[in-house]
Amino acid sequence: MILVTGATGHIGNVLVRELLVRGEHIRVLLLPHEDCTSIEGLDVEKAEGDVLDMASLRKAMQGVNLVYHLAGMITIMPGPNETVRRVNVDGTRNVLEAARQSGVQRVVYTSSIHAFQRVPEGILIDEHIPFDPEHAINEYDRSKATATLAALEAARHGQDVVIACPTGVIGPHDYRLSEMGKLILDWIHSKIAWLVDGAYDFVDVRDVAQGLILAAEHGKSGEIYILSGQRIDVGDIPKIMKEVVGLKRICIQFPLPVARFFARFGPFFYRLFHTKPRLTPYSIETLAGNCTISSEKARRELGFQPRSLKETMRDTVIWLQENSRLLKKVKA
Repeated sequence: MILVTGATGHIGNVLVRELLVRGEHIRVLLLPHEDCTSIEGLDVEKAEGDVLDMASLRKAMQGVNLVYHLAGMITIMPGPNETVRRVNVDGTRNVLEAARQSGVQRVVYTSSIHAFQRVPEGILIDEHIPFDPEHAINEYDRSKATATLAALEAARHGQDVVIACPTGVIGPHDYRLSEMGKLILDWIHSKIAWLVDGAYDFVDVRDVAQGLILAAEHGKSGEIYILSGQRIDVGDIPKIMKEVVGLKRICIQFPLPVARFFARFGPFFYRLFHTKPRLTPYSIETLAGNCTISSEKARRELGFQPRSLKETMRDTVIWLQENSRLLKKVKA
């Protein structure tokens, strides 16, 4: 039996689908009243629980030999966020401890490329880059770095834990609409594509799911595997969309200094109007920062093989178009 936390999220629901194709028996940990649209109709066993509730975790892990821990929260806002810290850090520690107490054979923890210390251009980002929570630029980075260090500590004490760090995840089955999913959906329904200078490394959600399975099968305990895809300038994304699905958009691109200026007001408008901003200092610095990332270790040791970004963009646009009615209330 396999337990998946965070199964209704983007990576989680795609992972569950892939595991089911392989004939695995899956149990998913769900919060009370959690929206299960993304896994609706899938043949999974449902266990009500919370990563902050040890008793529910131990109950969910009965008879489980492998845990994929994906449950977590993302924020692009500045400043401390106690909820994000508790879910990402305390929740991960609880999952690790419950797995140890329950005799689970292996835990695969999905961290993030943002767990690594941010390094300047010219330095290749690979598994040798350290984790430095104290100098993280926002709560998400800090919490993922801290949780990753906790997973490494558990492995040093003999627990079988493998860590995967995906880059920017995009792809179909994006039921909750990631930031990138919202942006692409906006481009689909608008004649103008608003862009910011910068670049990032994007990886297909289906390849991340495959990478997690490969980590469970071939990964070494206490090791970290970066699951990256392809680095691309933001301005090239509409060009790829035009090439693969024929979407033609007028592109208006903001230079970084202009984007940085407006991004300063993003958190203010969020607090005033309770609408989630696209531009924050964190998101701009992510696009402006070093995104030269290597997945060589995962390719060599796991057999990780990410697909082309063109294929990902084509499938993402088609899925968003086919499910746009369902996603309208999510986007709102």
